[in-house]
Amino acid sequence: MSNQTSENQEAIKKIKDLIKDEKVAMLTTVSPEGKLMSRPMQTQEVEMDREEIWFITEKDTEKYRDINHNSAVNLAYAGKSYVSISGTAEFVQDENKQKEFWNKITEKVLNISADDPNVILVKVTPEIAEYWESGMSVKTVKEFVKKMTSSHTIDEDNELKETVNFDEHTR
Repeated sequence: MSNQTSENQEAIKKIKDLIKDEKVAMLTTVSPEGKLMSRPMQTQEVEMDREEIWFITEKDTEKYRDINHNSAVNLAYAGKSYVSISGTAEFVQDENKQKEFWNKITEKVLNISADDPNVILVKVTPEIAEYWESGMSVKTVKEFVKKMTSSHTIDEDNELKETVNFDEHTR
């Protein structure tokens, strides 16, 4: 179990390293009508140790409505590698964190100030992530699974796929 924990921590670090310099993610939400919608979002913070990725948005947007209806989201990062992270989004009203993340780019894009009551933070908690590293002749895929007790199984002969447990009890 200790070896698996170490592998999980290495895989989580790998995901963080792959997205830490990518400033923009495509955030995909599910509309109340069941349609998938993707929008570019500036990543404010990637904290994989706490399993959190942070964004800033406004309450009077379609993405706000979508997340309120269905908190399942996907983040896609493309740059030196390709990373897809599925997880759960939630809204956080935290003025201190909002001010910590606020910058000129955010102000220009949203066209409002940091203290506007329409501003809200989006925290995404990752559940499953896949990545493909550029420059490799063989595609490498990593899969993060929130609970080892799920009914899903992974084919042990598949060398391109690895399961990583985010479960607290194995850390």
